[in-house]
Amino acid sequence: MTVFEWIEMAKSLPADGLEMYEGFFTSLDDDYIKEVGDAIHSAGFEMPMLCCSPNFTDPDPDERKKAIEKEAKMIHITKLLGGDKAVCRVLTGQRYPEVSREQGLEWVKECIEQLIPVARKHNIILGLENHYKDGFWKYPEFAQKMDVFLDVLESIDEREYFGVQYDPSNAIVAGDDPIELLEKVADRVVSMHASDRYLADGVTLEDLKQSDGTLGYSPSLKHGVTGKGLNDYDKIFQILRDVNYNGWISIEDGMNGMDEMRESLEFLHTMRDKYFK
Repeated sequence: MTVFEWIEMAKSLPADGLEMYEGFFTSLDDDYIKEVGDAIHSAGFEMPMLCCSPNFTDPDPDERKKAIEKEAKMIHITKLLGGDKAVCRVLTGQRYPEVSREQGLEWVKECIEQLIPVARKHNIILGLENHYKDGFWKYPEFAQKMDVFLDVLESIDEREYFGVQYDPSNAIVAGDDPIELLEKVADRVVSMHASDRYLADGVTLEDLKQSDGTLGYSPSLKHGVTGKGLNDYDKIFQILRDVNYNGWISIEDGMNGMDEMRESLEFLHTMRDKYFK
């Protein structure tokens, strides 16, 4: 479907905003992007975050330069669609076998610090996600594991225009504890993906662990209704409340249709009312 068809379909959901992904767009020209923005706002939504997947770990310096330039363009697009303080997602890049941890950390820090002035100019917040793997990538996220993710985060001092886009299910996929991660980054969370995962019958997380401790996107680790899976959303909301979190929480659901997405949204409305009102 087109992005315009999706916006129209989403009008049936009890949502306040409609997040975008860079792959939805058939053009990056301002006129087209403004048309998308008009459709979002006409449907009664805000645009809280644009999900982008920059690759800052490519061994080719020209490719890293292109990634910076593209992310700068995406910051501009985020401003057109979402206005002040919308979030533009950043990733670190792919975990290339030939790139050491030290070298990757250096390149990621260098690239993100070049983008912070662009974000500041547009009044847009960069959200670093604890991601698994963009669909167009060959290798998983360089900072998929919590220890590397925290190293990247701690290397960048900026607090107003750079923070964490937290996804508890991605922590599970990484073989990490999502609550432990959130406790370490809660004061820097600027947005959140509320997805949930559940295990196929007879399967344990230990069964799925790979040699590096991650799980990957195993078919035995299924996407389901938020609040009915492996994540402890009561604990997650308690932690967010305790740091006075006031950002967006986005649904990542719909693999099994709109009814489940609606159920996930209704669950999050209940949790918001329970912990924030």
